[in-house]
Amino acid sequence: MQSISSPTNHPLKTLINPHHHHRRRRPFVSHLRPSTATDFSGGIGHCRADWQSSCAILSSKVLNNSSSSAASDADGNTSASASASVNGHLSLDLVPVAADQQTHLLPKPLTIANLSPDPMHGSLLRVAYQGVPGAYSEAAAGKAYPKCEAIPCDQFEVAFQAVELWIADRAVLPVENSLGGSIHRNYDLLLRHRLHIVGEVQLPVHHCLLALPGVRKEHLTRVISHPQALAQCELTLTKLGLNVAREAVDDTAGAAEFVAANGLRDTAAIASARAAELYGMQVLADGIHDDSSNVTRFVMLAREPIIPRTDRPFKTSIVFAHDREGTSVLFKVLSAFAFRDISLTKIESRPHRNHPIRVVDDANVGTAKHFEYLFYVDFEASMAEVRAQNALAEIQEFTSFLRVLGSYPMDMTPWSPSSSQSRCD
Repeated sequence: MQSISSPTNHPLKTLINPHHHHRRRRPFVSHLRPSTATDFSGGIGHCRADWQSSCAILSSKVLNNSSSSAASDADGNTSASASASVNGHLSLDLVPVAADQQTHLLPKPLTIANLSPDPMHGSLLRVAYQGVPGAYSEAAAGKAYPKCEAIPCDQFEVAFQAVELWIADRAVLPVENSLGGSIHRNYDLLLRHRLHIVGEVQLPVHHCLLALPGVRKEHLTRVISHPQALAQCELTLTKLGLNVAREAVDDTAGAAEFVAANGLRDTAAIASARAAELYGMQVLADGIHDDSSNVTRFVMLAREPIIPRTDRPFKTSIVFAHDREGTSVLFKVLSAFAFRDISLTKIESRPHRNHPIRVVDDANVGTAKHFEYLFYVDFEASMAEVRAQNALAEIQEFTSFLRVLGSYPMDMTPWSPSSSQSRCD
């Protein structure tokens, strides 16, 4: 049984402790100081500063192949410093230490393995997700990359940063739910960061009512979970006779962890069956969501895009804006796709943060203010297809901003509410 850590002042946002030996991985957080940073001794350095310095040295073009040849003496013998070079660069020792201490104190040097392409799809990738172990995002990461090492993060933006800083290879983040709609925060982050969408995965959501062992429903005085989970189970909770207080927290699995860590016998959590297993809780009621067709769509993010293909169904995501014509540009975009028989699967508008309001002066009607929008569009076509290339070329003529977020394979996996995936097993 998974052990539960002692209560803290903020149980839903936990710092990484390199001396903490619980089996359960703690969320990665963005505000770590060097003295408490994650221990990278098994990989590149002893803290994030070492790791960033190593990457900066490795990516530098100052040292090239001539560095190793310059280390050779007149007899053609290579010096010790040259023999310690890595990929044509000098040794990445960051702090000079005594020779007898090098084995224990120096960070492990980078090798060609650190520069090679990412492993094949699903092979031992480090995948960042938002939440704690037992979250639906963790299940989505496991479905997208079955053999991955899942890295929990306390915020969506931390997951983006983990990929950008090479702490993770991929990120799997939700963008929309069939009942709750779009996750606007992640659409904003897609524009702010330079990661690329390389795939998608759809995960059925299966909510359970969890409590500590021995607790009965009539003992409960409140239910906690993510706001969307509470809304998705509202009718069922009423039918179960649970007319109790309902409080929102950051995520579903975090609610289960909070109840277990603090020994709250008057509080239940709405989360997955896997969360019950991880935190030693019992399932009071299974499948308590009001609508069985509850599916969340996740996107897989990477530092580099994938090469689009035409031998399987692809989807392409774009974002565009126009600073003069306002929302009238949307009609032209739709026409460009309709003329080429390209199906759109999603249109999402978000306020343009840099230019939120446009002022229009007209002598006949006076001064008017209009909101400026960015438009996110998903369409069913690969960027390898000529029709998609021509559509974007036409759209680019009357937009002031156009960016392809990714062209990636569609998730064609069949699912049903009663499938084992819905239980996040």
